[in-house]
Amino acid sequence: MSHATPRFAALQAAAGARTTHTRIDRDKPAADVFGRLVFSERVMQQRLPKEVHNRLLQTLRRFEPLDAAIADTVAAAMKDWAIERGATHYTHWFQPLTGLTAEKHDSFIIPDGQGGAITEFSGEKLIRGESDASSFPSGGLRATFEARGYTAWDATSPPFLYPGATGYTLCIPTVFVSWSGEALDKKTPLLRSMQALSTQALRILQLFGTDAGVSRVMATVGAEQEYFLVDQNFFFARPDLLTCDRTLFGAAPPKGQQLEDHYFGSIPQRVLAFMEDVDRELYELGVPVATRHNEVSPGQFEIAPLFENANVSTDHQMLLMETLKRVAARHGLQAILHEKPFAGMNGSGKHTNWSLSTDTGVNLLDPQDETHTNLQFLVFCMAALRAIDLHGDLLRATVARAGNDHRLGGQEAPPAIISVFLGTMLTDIFEQIEQGTPTNTKRKDKLDLGARTLPRLPRDSGDRNRTSPIAFTGNKFEFRSVGASSSIAWPITVLNTIVAESLDDIASSIEKAAGKRPTPARVESAAKALLRKLISQHKRIIFNGDGYSGEWLEEAQRRGLPNLRTAVDALPRILDRKSISLFKKYEILNKAETESRFNVYIENYNTTVLIEAATMLHVARTMVLPAALHHQTNLAETVVATQSAGFDCADSEVVLKEHIQRVADLCEAIENLDKAVQNGDLSGLKHARHIARHVIDRMGVLRRASDAIETHIADDLWPLPTYREMLFVR
Repeated sequence: MSHATPRFAALQAAAGARTTHTRIDRDKPAADVFGRLVFSERVMQQRLPKEVHNRLLQTLRRFEPLDAAIADTVAAAMKDWAIERGATHYTHWFQPLTGLTAEKHDSFIIPDGQGGAITEFSGEKLIRGESDASSFPSGGLRATFEARGYTAWDATSPPFLYPGATGYTLCIPTVFVSWSGEALDKKTPLLRSMQALSTQALRILQLFGTDAGVSRVMATVGAEQEYFLVDQNFFFARPDLLTCDRTLFGAAPPKGQQLEDHYFGSIPQRVLAFMEDVDRELYELGVPVATRHNEVSPGQFEIAPLFENANVSTDHQMLLMETLKRVAARHGLQAILHEKPFAGMNGSGKHTNWSLSTDTGVNLLDPQDETHTNLQFLVFCMAALRAIDLHGDLLRATVARAGNDHRLGGQEAPPAIISVFLGTMLTDIFEQIEQGTPTNTKRKDKLDLGARTLPRLPRDSGDRNRTSPIAFTGNKFEFRSVGASSSIAWPITVLNTIVAESLDDIASSIEKAAGKRPTPARVESAAKALLRKLISQHKRIIFNGDGYSGEWLEEAQRRGLPNLRTAVDALPRILDRKSISLFKKYEILNKAETESRFNVYIENYNTTVLIEAATMLHVARTMVLPAALHHQTNLAETVVATQSAGFDCADSEVVLKEHIQRVADLCEAIENLDKAVQNGDLSGLKHARHIARHVIDRMGVLRRASDAIETHIADDLWPLPTYREMLFVR
């Protein structure tokens, strides 16, 4: 057997990596290093004059503008702290519309004019930076010659030191805007949506008289990150993984996830060492990760953080993804964040848990024990239901990506139809509200496990539903449709905005009904009447059943819920009049900024799929087809040799003919995909529709043709690491 193929070289290298791997040890326990690399409030208190520290806290805790008068003092303290820890450069760290992070490093060190050097970092450089705005995607907001863009410090997200090969870089979380002030990033609209949400939520608290001491209501978020790990040797031997972060070819292995034995199973030692390293680095960066475990598919894992304010959580989520990639390389692994890297296996999501909390620490989505009497909670919950019902299509558009199209609707991913799982207890209460006045809350009972040695467990008020796009899970809503590779900024921006709009409508209705001098009794009466009306109007969004069933597709259609199956179906909803009006009303995005998002996302879809198609053609022509022809030659020589020896070779001839047909199917599929890709007369949405209707289907045909060859070709000729190897060699 020849071992000259890249696949066998990768196998040998992977085996060596597993045997020579050593765990990276750290001396201090995690609690001692948490936030070590963060310019946190504790560091500020130690390094800033008391008056400056107190004024800065006004910005951090009340989301007030940073006082320019203290900026130089803050910058000097931040610079000294960073340099003491080995930093030589700083950067304004922002999130452009690429979906990644961006940074330009500037040195603290400048010549002093006398042959030496000094360190310098002013308040102006801390607060504002300048970056080329012409080379980032802007969706038409900026022309190529319009290059000036500004970055501005989001002072409510703490600066941190990002580790490099030999030192650190001070990263200052910022927004990114054009010279004319238009948002060129994902952070600016997020911060605007947080302000809009707080303004409207405070109106509700004031109506119920629970606003004492509350100055702000915040969206709090915790996003569960799923990902795959493969040995780097396999990754580099697969051009599709290297270029597209997913496999474009690959026959199903004999054993995949059928036995359901990977989920929550024992974590492989090499993977556990990687996880421990990731946890430690995230602790140092102040990212509060809470859980880690095996996911459903072989080679799939999950890490989940604690809840934080939405903007900080978004920053930490980007750091988490970068840390997974960076640390994996040290362990000879590759972290894959694509939504569907392996066909037929579970896809990877980023279940985004969203809640509302006052700056005094009260969770406004906590039902409490006697939920039917907790009118304020029911109003906030109803606001979310109304928002999701009215703007479910826009929410669907926030998770519309080429990669997520492969995931939604199968293997534990929710369907494309947006609905809400409320659970037994809340559904019952809202049904009572619709019929009149709610009188009871379904009690949580005890679960008897049938053995005296085992405790009686408190049973939750309802089961969980893993097929629901949005589920209420105790004291929060879980948006399960977000893809693993996505930033959470855009989905959270939209969720904040639509809930703010619902709270605005509800507050206005209660204020009008309660009169100019509202009493608690009038507010309560108005709120109950409004809840009855709203649940009647929006109960269609509640679905507690199996989201995968064909019956649900029919039922959703009867209810009038949109079924936007693909990104190309969903993305145009961003341009609907109601969407543009919504963003404009709450000053989240102007019309041009809204249109730019659509343009960027549709272009990203087109480019992503065309890169995948070009990669498929390259791999099929240069790796799969040559291997198939080599196998065909071997079969033909075997038939000829058998015939020459005077033996019957009918069976061998059948095998040869079948293989020749598979090669012909492969060649035809290559030609058809090439023709579909070459159609270059279209652009924008028209091009996306052409890709969705023609290119995607032909990519599927080519894949099936290649996978059929893989299952019949001689093992030593197949050039690509297989699913069996990538998913199980760790």
